[in-house]
Amino acid sequence: MDIGEKIKRLRIEKQLTQEELANRCELSKGFISQIERNLTSPSIATLTDILDTLGTNLPDFFKEDSQEKIVFKKDDMGETSDDELKYNLMWLVSNSQKDSMEPVMLTLYENGCYLEDEPHEGEEFGYVLKGTIYLKLGNKKFKVKSGESFYFKPNVNHQILNAGKKTANLIWISTPPSF
Repeated sequence: MDIGEKIKRLRIEKQLTQEELANRCELSKGFISQIERNLTSPSIATLTDILDTLGTNLPDFFKEDSQEKIVFKKDDMGETSDDELKYNLMWLVSNSQKDSMEPVMLTLYENGCYLEDEPHEGEEFGYVLKGTIYLKLGNKKFKVKSGESFYFKPNVNHQILNAGKKTANLIWISTPPSF
């Protein structure tokens, strides 16, 4: 295992510079650079600090990379529904909550709505497959029809509602995961 390369990959995934990682770990940028180039090895305590900052731990870091799952079948997908709010939510990628984005398929039945969400970091995207929805952003409402998409930064309360008497289906992607 190439420890330096793996640390570098994790750092880049977290969008940190060597200097930012070094500052968060109270190390020098040069030391991080040497670790990433395998010119020096960190102590276990230092490695633990670096991995904590990068959002992982020793066991997960040293676990051999398993084959990354690329295709997800119906059995891999989880679902939840709410009869009162009249929706069904299907996670299209299993365990996507740990990743950078979380794609779901949302079905809104007649007069259905999904839970109102508070402002958060990230971005949201949706594509309406069937029906018509209203996208509520703060005090504004946007009508989105089948074949149309939406994209916004969730810096206000937001909610999706069914605008018609027919079932509406959409693909909805949130980053970071929030469903």
